[in-house]
Amino acid sequence: MARAGKVYLIGGGPGDPELVTQKAVRCLGRADLVLYDALVHPDLLKHCRPDAERVFVGKRAGRGQERQASINARLLEAARAGRVVARLKGGDPYLFGRGSEEAEALAAAGVSFEVVPGVPSPSAATAYAGMSLTHRDLSSSVAYVTAAESPDKQHSQLDWSKLATATQTLVIFMGMRKLPELMQLLIEHGRPPQTPAAVIQSASTPQQRTVVGTVRDIARKAQEAGLGMPALTVVGEVVRLRELLRWYDTQPLFGKRVLVTRAPGQAESLAQCLRECGAEAVELPMIRISDPSDPAPLQRAVAQLAEYRWVVFTSQNGVERFFAELQRAGGDSRRLGGARVAAIGPSTAQALAPHGIAADVVPDTYRGEALAEHILAQHAGHMQQLRVLLPRAAVARDVLPEMLTAAGATVDVVEAYRTLGPDPQSAAQLRERLENRELDVVTFTSSSTVTHTMQALGADAARLLAGVTLASIGPITTQTAQDHGLLVNVTATEYTIDGLVLALEQHFSEPA
Repeated sequence: MARAGKVYLIGGGPGDPELVTQKAVRCLGRADLVLYDALVHPDLLKHCRPDAERVFVGKRAGRGQERQASINARLLEAARAGRVVARLKGGDPYLFGRGSEEAEALAAAGVSFEVVPGVPSPSAATAYAGMSLTHRDLSSSVAYVTAAESPDKQHSQLDWSKLATATQTLVIFMGMRKLPELMQLLIEHGRPPQTPAAVIQSASTPQQRTVVGTVRDIARKAQEAGLGMPALTVVGEVVRLRELLRWYDTQPLFGKRVLVTRAPGQAESLAQCLRECGAEAVELPMIRISDPSDPAPLQRAVAQLAEYRWVVFTSQNGVERFFAELQRAGGDSRRLGGARVAAIGPSTAQALAPHGIAADVVPDTYRGEALAEHILAQHAGHMQQLRVLLPRAAVARDVLPEMLTAAGATVDVVEAYRTLGPDPQSAAQLRERLENRELDVVTFTSSSTVTHTMQALGADAARLLAGVTLASIGPITTQTAQDHGLLVNVTATEYTIDGLVLALEQHFSEPA
């Protein structure tokens, strides 16, 4: 029997990719086909299966449109073919999202469907702009109105003589093109011209812009500020709350476009921290992690683990590659036996935790010198009996093994992985963004991110990076950047992802 198809009408929320429900994420992960709109944040597509077909069917005014009838036909065709379809829409499917029209078509054809509600854009827009839709003292009623009615209607269904004063808060969707006329209608039908009003563009995203005025002048102010679509207009006394309740667009990193150069699979931790501070995280990996050129040395080291007194990790990648080889060889953490384990910093120590390992040593200063000093202090006078395993990148600083070897220890430096440069597409995208001045900050989280970024930019690096804030995770990385002729504006004093973001916040909080 052929598999029955199904359609999920999913609300993707207002813009912030975290404002999406768990059910929406689960349904996206099931879908064979995803039809998504222009207002859907691209990060939501990360929840799709890698093999899912993704089709853009955006219908923004003035751009390439796909008629609703065509979208309905696609939904029916795919579901009848036994496919699971996710129809991903901005905001909520049933709030001026034409989701009900799609549901009607599916119901009429006998196709199974579910509706997954999303966070409505008015709720997010007002919350992120420092307002509320209702307030015990200011507003106990709300109306939502769309200024873009169906072109098939012979007459408007909006009765402005009633709408103008029917509720204390009025939210107008898709009204930017008609804003002067709409505000005049409100005045003509009894709304006081001095009533507070606001226009909120690109709500809940780092591109959010908010202009506040009154019904009399908000159209002029929005035009002067260059506000465009997508935007919501809010009319009512609740707009007065903004100066007291603003929180999103007052953050030090709000609106900053920050390049994350870390490798795929590792960029998300930094990107997430940046988003929480209001920044736009641009993930363009400048490094890729690859297998060692010769796997034999790591394989031998894993087979001889019982001979080591210390296993020292200087990166999360070293941890992951070491334990992957250990598992491939049929072992687990018990093979470490009596060996002690050292981690260069808290992030590396955290990477050990899933393997049931708590690092014996994590220095206060996250550098190879400090790690070597810890080990030397614990074995003073009998370093000759000490054998140390150091699984790390093919190219790395040698100060740690050199200090231990100079004291008499036997140190086996084993290549666990290689760090490669970006793929051509990422390198080209970086150059394009820098040429178009679309980045405010470039972050470097290791010396290798510096080296491979410079290689990707080539001889134009200095010109392309001019005027961009360069931020480094610590002094070693900063020194590498300086060796390449770069001026680093921000160096973290705590050599972690959190420390880097904190240093950026402090930098942009300082008076100009």
